[in-house]
Amino acid sequence: MKLGAFSISLNVKDIHKSKDFYENLGFQMLGGDIAQNWLIMKNEDTVIGLFQGMFDKNILTFNPGWNQHAENLDSFTDIREIQKQLKEKGITMLTESTESSEGPAHFVIEDPDGNQILFDQHR
Repeated sequence: MKLGAFSISLNVKDIHKSKDFYENLGFQMLGGDIAQNWLIMKNEDTVIGLFQGMFDKNILTFNPGWNQHAENLDSFTDIREIQKQLKEKGITMLTESTESSEGPAHFVIEDPDGNQILFDQHR
C-alpha cells in the first residue's frame, strides 16, 4: 500500500505568528493563501500545513499520488483501494470516499489515541 506524501496539518491560533516561527526553523512557503488562513511550508522533505480556524485538532495527512515535492507519481495506490484495504482490516472510517468514483477524493480515520489521519488524493 503506497500512502504517498506525508505531512502534518497544524491547527494554529495565529497564521502570521506561526508562519514567522516556522520560517525561523528554515521552512519556506510551498503553497496556500495566508489571506484564507492556510499555508503549506517545506524544509527539505518535511512538509507542514498551517491552518487557522479550519479544524479542531492537528491532523496527520497522506497524499496518494504525490511525492514529498507535491509532484505526481507515475504509480500509486488509489485512495479507494487504500480505504478498501483499511476497512478489510477492521479500521473504522470517520468519513469515506465514494468507492465508485475516480480522481480526487478523501477519507479520514482515527488512531487509538484519537489522532485523526486524513488521506487526501488530489488527482
